[in-house]
Amino acid sequence: MLSRVADSIFWMRRYTERAENVARFIDVTLNLTLGLGDHLDHQWEALVYTTGDQERFFETYQHVCQEYVIRFLTFDEQNPNSILSCLQYARENARQSREMLSSQMWEELNKFYLFVRDSRNDPRAIDSPFEFFTRVRQFGYLIDGVVTGTMSHGEAWNFGRLGAMLERADKTSRILDVKYFLLLPSVTDVGTSLDISQWGMLLKSASALEMYRRRFGRLSPKLVAAFLLLDRDFPRAVHFCIALAERSLLSITGGTPGNFRNRPEQLLGRLRAEFEFLDIDEIMNEGLHDFIDGFQGKLNSIGEAVQEMFFEVQMA
Repeated sequence: MLSRVADSIFWMRRYTERAENVARFIDVTLNLTLGLGDHLDHQWEALVYTTGDQERFFETYQHVCQEYVIRFLTFDEQNPNSILSCLQYARENARQSREMLSSQMWEELNKFYLFVRDSRNDPRAIDSPFEFFTRVRQFGYLIDGVVTGTMSHGEAWNFGRLGAMLERADKTSRILDVKYFLLLPSVTDVGTSLDISQWGMLLKSASALEMYRRRFGRLSPKLVAAFLLLDRDFPRAVHFCIALAERSLLSITGGTPGNFRNRPEQLLGRLRAEFEFLDIDEIMNEGLHDFIDGFQGKLNSIGEAVQEMFFEVQMA
């Protein structure tokens, strides 16, 4: 496969996954701030910092509020990580690799993009955002299903899944980081029904509440973190995503688990092995935020290694 085509499919899937997950970020913040009264600007500011877009935000907006953050993360075309920008990039990458995609995939991606673009002028997307962000998540499910069900599971499909799983692993970890930064009104609330209900809302925004309850039953912050980071079976858990990413990488390279012949295999295999033997107590002792910060750095290194090996070598 041409590196140009592989690059386009890899990033098309990363961008569609990113668009869906930005909607999840906003949704989890909306849920976590329900019933907490006024003066919640710091909660929305924390979301901007968690997504890493604070510099661009403050170049455009003088202060933080719910409306500005939603506009910035959803419709701002000057923000390359907004939902609309991600779908524009995904659509352009899909156009460049059109011959490798099914017509159904192309059609659904266009519907997704047009829905978000046309919602810019609909005040309900800002004033009553729950329905809008639910639709965005539903489009994400649809894209995932159409790709899986209408594309041959060969090299192109594996490049797409590699990109999607790296993106999903990163964003699931960041959803946990949102809760870390969204501090309760008082430290005395930690462990109370308010604190527990917020962890339940976080699980719901990650589409994980029902599967979590089947596994653990009662809500516990420590068990929530364990489920979203270390579970081997839930499709949005970090461990699951890393394992699938490695599987796709090895399908592309012809490698075998436990060995490596190139930098991406080495880095991704090492990270997958680390998660195989991680314990939630180790993570909590290190500090959840510090662990997530280190993990995201490792994911960035993997992404750079994939870029250098597969997408830049033929352009040199």
